[in-house]
Amino acid sequence: MNIGYLLPTRDRTVAGEHDLRPLIAQARRAEALGLDSVWAGDSPLTRPRADPLLLLAGVADATERVALGTAVLLPALRHPILLAHQLATLDRLSDGRVIAGMGAGFPTAATEAQFTAIGVDFTRRGRRLEESIEVMRRLWTGGEVSYRGEHFAFENVRVAPPPSRPGGPPIWLAGGGGRALRRVARLADGWLPYPPEATTYAQELAAIDHAATEQAETEQATPSQASSRRITPALYATLCLDDDPEKARQRMRTSIERYYGTSLEFIASIQALFAGTARDAAAWLCGYAAAGARHLVIRLATDDHETGLEQLADQVLPHLRADTDTDTANDTDKEEIAL
Repeated sequence: MNIGYLLPTRDRTVAGEHDLRPLIAQARRAEALGLDSVWAGDSPLTRPRADPLLLLAGVADATERVALGTAVLLPALRHPILLAHQLATLDRLSDGRVIAGMGAGFPTAATEAQFTAIGVDFTRRGRRLEESIEVMRRLWTGGEVSYRGEHFAFENVRVAPPPSRPGGPPIWLAGGGGRALRRVARLADGWLPYPPEATTYAQELAAIDHAATEQAETEQATPSQASSRRITPALYATLCLDDDPEKARQRMRTSIERYYGTSLEFIASIQALFAGTARDAAAWLCGYAAAGARHLVIRLATDDHETGLEQLADQVLPHLRADTDTDTANDTDKEEIAL
């Protein structure tokens, strides 16, 4: 089980704090506390915050071990040649520690307005995402690439430097529901959803496996070919910790409604949220681990992120790792799902 921490880029913007150095310090602290990854979100206009790739470049220079992830990047807002170049450069700066978490964009009026302002057709964001992934992976081979698709066309393009790792950073896709899960099965190296129930997580992970099996059969892949790509099952979850569960719930409401500008009840209906004690939070997360999750990306709903990070490391992680180590000691094959 790997545990990651979402840097509070949006929270700082909401609070009117625009100095980015404390975020880099938080990333260093997360590494020192034993976390496995640090993440940055993306939303230039809908929920403004620091650019994730530029911020993670600073984090790359300030850390040595932790993976650096985007949770999640919106490739449809960018041209894939430029994005491939940025991600390859970041992968070089970090010695191959980048995880490119990506999504199409949640269907809300505010998100659609963001696409419109940037001049991208919101209704075609899914296909644009898929084409972008294809383009970037070709460019990450290091060779000269020509491409002609539905949204992008170019001749004899090469980006340098190539990524640190052959083939480029692993791409983890967000999303739930039939179309998004089939996209994960076809294209992704990892899955980073946030379903509010662990049972839903288990069902959708099984759907990804089923879709991948069907695809392999359609393509008449051999067993070795079908299992050559593996997906990391991850989870994006929000915690609000307090010894008094009622206080935790009140703080969760304040944080979420300030963050999203909508009701806690709506966000709780679509996202994995937990408010309560550290021990109960670990038990709740273990439910997702039992459902198959192997990399947890934790967002903290708090006004004091320094204390919150310490609580996560000192109070939640020991319980979580002890419980999941026991559960998976004889079940190492679930570490990744073969596709």
